[in-house]
Amino acid sequence: MDRPILIAGEIYRDSSYGRRHPLAIARVSSTVDLIRALGWLDPSRYIDAPQATPEQLARFHAPDYIAALAETEAAQAAPLEVREKYNIGRAGNPIFPEMFRRPATAAGAGLLAADLIAQGARCIHSPAGGTHHGRPAQASGFCYVNDPALTLLRLLDQGFTRVLYLDFDAHHGDGVEAAFIGDPRVLCVSIHEEKRWPFSGALTDRAEGSAFNLPVPADFNDSELGFIVEILVLPLGQAFAPEVVVIQAGADGLAEDPLSRLTLSNGALWQAVRAGQGLAPQAIILGGGGYNPWSVTRAWAGLWGCLNGFDLPGRLPAAGEAVLRGLVWDHRLGRTPPEDWFTTLQDRPRPGPIRPEISQGVDWLLAEAARAGL
Repeated sequence: MDRPILIAGEIYRDSSYGRRHPLAIARVSSTVDLIRALGWLDPSRYIDAPQATPEQLARFHAPDYIAALAETEAAQAAPLEVREKYNIGRAGNPIFPEMFRRPATAAGAGLLAADLIAQGARCIHSPAGGTHHGRPAQASGFCYVNDPALTLLRLLDQGFTRVLYLDFDAHHGDGVEAAFIGDPRVLCVSIHEEKRWPFSGALTDRAEGSAFNLPVPADFNDSELGFIVEILVLPLGQAFAPEVVVIQAGADGLAEDPLSRLTLSNGALWQAVRAGQGLAPQAIILGGGGYNPWSVTRAWAGLWGCLNGFDLPGRLPAAGEAVLRGLVWDHRLGRTPPEDWFTTLQDRPRPGPIRPEISQGVDWLLAEAARAGL
């Protein structure tokens, strides 16, 4: 149970939110394909994700909302009142063929991961997870089901009493934070882009003591992320002393992503996740945002390599290159992709200055932590 376990599934291979949606792209299937092409997937360490049942989803979500998702998927249509009540078929949450089964499978992976952790597994990677905006009775921000919240609740139900949730997505993990406001058993730490949807997670937002939020400016670089992890995240985590850490490893903060203005390299993300993983004896690593098929596939496949301690190739083998050359993206950046998106796994580092607004925010949060006794 010491070696990492990968949980994914084939439901993601041909599933799309629609041609013009940011999630029209391949992500989970291409990640698994690249991992296999690199020779990094021992079949004994791979599990097909089960689909969570309506009863399991009701641990966090309202039964009527769950029923509405399933009924809308079956009909591929919904009355106006259903769309407005549950925020489906609108506001970036389209009706599409797998709109219930796909998120229910991501939730099933998270629930299974929590159960495996309770049985002694050390590290689980579920790249389809990380849908952190979902609300109990509404879809939000492309998220129909909040699999991180369900995973955290399952860990608590399994008897864990101190769980750290680290969110590196470019967008604030508002749905997870809201689910655990004031709960001393869960500490949420989110690093996200300021003035970016959902426009929550302000520096002063402490969620009744259960969260620390650090909004960061545009052009956020590798040096700044490393500084935040070392000076803020690690001390907070060490003081909280979690039994398990759940990490949302969204790839939308990478420089090539169209839905943020951050400029991280995938290597900086890997280092941050690995540092966070070290804060607890056991860890669940989720996916999250990521809307450039090449950058997200390379990021999550490389993360699996890092979790396993594999040597990262300087140039991808032919089979890996073929996976990346087979991706398509109907976006201006996808029409003439640079050659290194096909041939390399790791980005060139993107260091830079640590700006005053970053260090000042870290100082303020450390003072808050001291006041809170952490």
